[in-house]
Amino acid sequence: MKQDKLPETNTNKTTRRSFLKQSAAFGFLVMPSYLALGKADGNGNLPPSQRINLACIGIGGRATGVIPALCGGGTAKPVAFCDVDFKARGVDNTLKKYPGVRQFADFRVMFDKMEKDIDAVSVITPDHTHYVAAIDAMRRGKHVYVEKPLTHNFREAEMLIKAEKKFGVVTQMGNQGHTSMGSNQFKKMVDEKVITDIVKIEAWKTASLWFMDANQRISKFPAGEKIPESLNWDLWCGPKEVKPFSRRYHWFDWRAFYLYGMGMLGDWGAHILDMAHDYLKLGLPTKIRAIHMEDYNKVIFPLATRLAMHFPSRGPGLPACNVSWSDGGDCLPKIDQKYWNTDKQGNKTAPKLGGAGTIMHRKDGKFLIHRASHDARNAIFPYDTQKQYRAAMKADNPKWNHMQSFIQACMGNGKTCSPFSVGAALTQVLNLGVICQYLNTNLDFDPATKTFKNNAAANELLNGPAPRKGWEEFYKIV
Repeated sequence: MKQDKLPETNTNKTTRRSFLKQSAAFGFLVMPSYLALGKADGNGNLPPSQRINLACIGIGGRATGVIPALCGGGTAKPVAFCDVDFKARGVDNTLKKYPGVRQFADFRVMFDKMEKDIDAVSVITPDHTHYVAAIDAMRRGKHVYVEKPLTHNFREAEMLIKAEKKFGVVTQMGNQGHTSMGSNQFKKMVDEKVITDIVKIEAWKTASLWFMDANQRISKFPAGEKIPESLNWDLWCGPKEVKPFSRRYHWFDWRAFYLYGMGMLGDWGAHILDMAHDYLKLGLPTKIRAIHMEDYNKVIFPLATRLAMHFPSRGPGLPACNVSWSDGGDCLPKIDQKYWNTDKQGNKTAPKLGGAGTIMHRKDGKFLIHRASHDARNAIFPYDTQKQYRAAMKADNPKWNHMQSFIQACMGNGKTCSPFSVGAALTQVLNLGVICQYLNTNLDFDPATKTFKNNAAANELLNGPAPRKGWEEFYKIV
């Protein structure tokens, strides 16, 4: 295994626990004010008893926003940075913001050397390495924040659900809208029977990734290129097959490849379907139908996707529900004119849907519920109908945002809104959709046994390919 990128010059590095013990032996005056007084000093430093020591796996790209959000207010402090490429996009910004933090290329080495100094871990890496980093942290008793989609395959999500119960740590998947006023509003609308008896959900996302541009399409893995000196390509590949390096994978474009990512459905589905899946208790579908996969191949995701899932009845107010997913060109649902808005002159105008969201259909057809994505508030079509449900649609902001709710839960204050019991269950639905995309065929699924019916190829994809040598142990932990 590759050693940490900046070898320690002080081999007798003092941990925060040993520092407190040593300081007590020398008396009150040697302690910084934030330790002695038990409150923040002028620089915002908090005492260890009020602070989470955070290890960050992945510190560029998306992490440049997540890490400051987790550490906002000083309740969490980075103590270890792990990345396979310290020259990747955005990494330098993180290093400048938090100077002096120990650096590692391999999270396994990081844990071996600093396990006792770490309370929680953020995992902000390509999808195919989420699971191994998260499960290693959990088995060591560390709280874990993992970006969406939580895992790269169905089995990994199942194991993280089990690990959450086994190790009893705080968890949070990074679909940040799930901790918001919009989320509170959605839940209240369900409780107040405004969102009830939903029989149909139309979800969509317009094209915004390179593989959804017809001019950039490929149907085979790209040719090998010289590996950048700053990149540990073997560690980047993690448990997956090591393909020849290409800039199509690193820094960001990996999301287009089945081998490493989950396409648009995995990327945005966690922000679009999250509230409906959780608060309507959708669970797992029994049918997944491949309606149309434009420019289909088994290397990158389709140019455009149309698929549908059927979820059985879950009880009163939760009838069987058909969910459709559309991405790419011409993906917005068509809204019947009876749900259009009426202006002051009495003219009917179609509601604006935006680039991502869901339309939910009630069984009685009285009105439609529109939810966009992330933390957006929900709406009723036609808008005039909202006046009748103003009280039910009024909701407060949560006490903490998504990232801070994780940190506060690590401190024993409250619970997270998207723990793995919620986030992994949603991810499994996205995993099933990706299998449908990859095989481009209709599938029948048994939620009780969590297997496909009469499709061996699909069942193999639930587990994904066997991890390569050196990574097998992570799949035997639970």
